[in-house]
Amino acid sequence: MRHDAPFYSRATRHNCSIDGSMIAFRQILRRGFLPAAILTMPVMPADAASTLERADAKLRYEDCLSLANLNPTAALGAAAEWSKAKGGAPADHCLAMALVELKRYPEAATRLDALGRAAGMGNLRASVFDQAGNAWMLAGNAARAASSFSAALALSANDADLYADLARAKAMQKAWSEVESDLNAALALQPRRADFLILRASALEAQGKMKQARDDVNAALKLRPNSAEALVQRGEIERVAGDVAGARRDFQAALKIAGGGETADAARGGLAQLGEPGAK
Repeated sequence: MRHDAPFYSRATRHNCSIDGSMIAFRQILRRGFLPAAILTMPVMPADAASTLERADAKLRYEDCLSLANLNPTAALGAAAEWSKAKGGAPADHCLAMALVELKRYPEAATRLDALGRAAGMGNLRASVFDQAGNAWMLAGNAARAASSFSAALALSANDADLYADLARAKAMQKAWSEVESDLNAALALQPRRADFLILRASALEAQGKMKQARDDVNAALKLRPNSAEALVQRGEIERVAGDVAGARRDFQAALKIAGGGETADAARGGLAQLGEPGAK
């Protein structure tokens, strides 16, 4: 597959997050899922918050989320019992987080979508739909993910990261022009986000818009000069353009900076495509 362009998951927030590392477009398309961060709710709004007014209920919720990270099977059972005892949104949310940790992604996503539609969720509705979208991504269902992210955006249209999340779902579907459009919207809100520029460069390259892709990645490198992800993306653009020396230089620099992980793997992959010996 041609693309080695990097693609970020959403930044990790509080509690019960799973791997939020950068991955490549080609890995999204090859594996059919994205190890994006599934993020917990830091507070409960409106009616849901009333459930947590008592100190013991709040502690129970926090303990349940901690247990979901440490022992998700136990947390699933505890959350189910709590839900039966009318634990409300906090219990249901903890149950969904336990399902994520157990890699039961479709069940988790379905529950999170339902929780997003539930009464009394207030201004957390968008966050819950965003979590549902990430769970659908983990399940490999890009269409359902896009639906959940779109529901989140309908409630929080000024959230640049939500547009980037929607772009990730569209990338799984190879809908590159839509990816570009979503990232245009994200960058209109936060124009100095190097990660968004790198993502848009990936989408532009996929459409053969090489000059625009190069402009985006160079802009990203001005903002973040030691970005291994940007260097990998620029190396890919140079490789496609036939600039073997430039591609080699950027892939090697990215590998040196990244050391290990998905970005280093993408750099090695780029070097391998150039026929570099020892690019493993």
